[in-house]
Amino acid sequence: MVSINFVSLLSIQAFLVLLIIIFIAQALDPPDNGDSNFCNNDRGNYTDSSVYQTNLNGVLINLISNRNGTGFYSTSRLSDDEVVYATGVCKADAKVDACGKCLSDSTYILTRYCPNQKEALGLFDNCTLRYSNRALYGVMESVPALTSYNLRNVSSSLDAVDEFNQQFIMLLGRLTTEAAAGGDELKFASGITNASMVNKTIYALAQCTPDLTEKDCKSCLDTIVKKKMLKERFYWSIGGRVRTPSCNFRFEVYPFLEPLNDRAGGAAPLPSTNTSDQGLVVAGKKQTKLFRTIIVVVVTIAASLALIISICVFLRMRKTKAKLGGSSDEIGSVEALQFDFGSIKVATNNFSDENKLGRGGFGVVYKGRLFSKEYIAVKRLSSDSKQGDEEFKNEVLLVASLQHRNLVKLIGFSLEGNERLLVYEYLPNSSLDQFIFDPTKRSHFDWDSRYKCMVGIARGLLYLHEDSRLRIIHRDLKASNILLDAEMNPKIADFGMAKLFKLDQKQGETHRIVGTYGYMAPEYAMRGQFSVKSDIYSFGVLLLEIISGQKINSSHHEDENDEDLVSSAWRNWREGTTSNLIDPTLMPTVSSTTIMRCIHIGLLCLQQNMADRPTMTSVIQMLTSESPSLPKPSQPTLPFCD
Repeated sequence: MVSINFVSLLSIQAFLVLLIIIFIAQALDPPDNGDSNFCNNDRGNYTDSSVYQTNLNGVLINLISNRNGTGFYSTSRLSDDEVVYATGVCKADAKVDACGKCLSDSTYILTRYCPNQKEALGLFDNCTLRYSNRALYGVMESVPALTSYNLRNVSSSLDAVDEFNQQFIMLLGRLTTEAAAGGDELKFASGITNASMVNKTIYALAQCTPDLTEKDCKSCLDTIVKKKMLKERFYWSIGGRVRTPSCNFRFEVYPFLEPLNDRAGGAAPLPSTNTSDQGLVVAGKKQTKLFRTIIVVVVTIAASLALIISICVFLRMRKTKAKLGGSSDEIGSVEALQFDFGSIKVATNNFSDENKLGRGGFGVVYKGRLFSKEYIAVKRLSSDSKQGDEEFKNEVLLVASLQHRNLVKLIGFSLEGNERLLVYEYLPNSSLDQFIFDPTKRSHFDWDSRYKCMVGIARGLLYLHEDSRLRIIHRDLKASNILLDAEMNPKIADFGMAKLFKLDQKQGETHRIVGTYGYMAPEYAMRGQFSVKSDIYSFGVLLLEIISGQKINSSHHEDENDEDLVSSAWRNWREGTTSNLIDPTLMPTVSSTTIMRCIHIGLLCLQQNMADRPTMTSVIQMLTSESPSLPKPSQPTLPFCD
């Protein structure tokens, strides 16, 4: 009974705290983060899938990918008489990552906030973004203006307030001149002054977009810092900020600037940020004495707030865990890999057809480019994908922990609504099947490249089977799931069907058969039994495909049109005509003895009794050894082909 009462008291306390928080929020009514979006209906609208939307998407992806090191970006695109202009500028002290994230996020937020409108403006904390069907470069605009101010008063003494404002106006006048005199890459100035009567140091900055002339920059700043605006908005306040499309300024009584040595453009270092005094609200809200009351209330209920925060953290972790599955340790390791859906949408040009790399049972893979200029491959799972929630959990939790040069690298993932995205490293040479089964590419895919693929795939499987933290059975090893990097190094991909074993576990069973017929081991296809030897069977099929340049279900005998690759390999082995299996483009450039040895190894991997198949350790030794002695293979079971 005691425990129930304790829980009830906690619930009542939490409820009261929430009421107080709601009361405070309603009283102050601050903006979420000081950001604001403006949509200009006068410039017209566009329709979905129109030329303008295509040009807009292209402009935005080009804008955030064209990192020039200055923090200012301007681009345009003309197609079919539809032109789109866009500019983006970051705060002068914004670090490279913060600048990139702001621009990337804002492209998504702004198009969502102003749907189908040809002109829009976003004034964000770290950056400003504009796009329109009219020219923007070099055009000075000081409206609309987003004005914010600090709730705290300078002093109750009118003389002290006058002295503070006099010093502040003189400082901004000097910074306006310095910023306007800046070069084509940066128009920015910062400085400090002292207000002796209140014993405070005033910190301030002024910035213009660098495409403005000196005259236009000065005009823009003069407009927003003129005495009328100061008296209306900032006369009593210890801090404030004005942001417009072309210029902005800010002042505080604490050092708020980030060090400039790590920002987009680079400059001399300035004082580090300290936001302990920050308390900005959007101008136009009435300033009252409620602030002091709030301080007292907040201090009184600090312990209760800590409880609420703990509960929220717990619920958030449980929600994430419910989405991804796995332990809290596993979730913690992958949460850092989560991408914002909007950033991926921009990186892939809104999943455009021109960025489409391929399609599978899971959905479509798109090429993308992050703000950092890194290329990515994005697997977008379709709503009717054969790869469901369980496979998605598998792939995130598995691949995030796998590190091997012959395994594809997972960069991150995204979950938003029904959207499930997997973000991988981009491999420019596509997949192995694009080379070995293409008549033109196959002729340029020489033996050294094919042999390197065989050994690389074997090393990747060895890592999965024996060297990773858990024993992993891939269960869908095939040519289309082997990707090739710029140097034609193979990387095993697509772990949606993979199964985890404990290191001492040898075999598993399932009633749900997944994978690709033709590559499936007989014990798995017929009885649902899988083990490392299942992958070795699939590897044997791959060896024969790489050597022959033929698919597993291709016809290989004039009198038996349905003879598959495995049957053909065994028949030629038995009849002593194994050379018939070799891709003609490889002969006579390489010794047939070397190729025969690889066919022999492939047949050993395909033996019906899984206990007779070699381990991946043995396979690598046989592939890389000069020793001619190999065990004699037994007849393989006919593969299960579609």
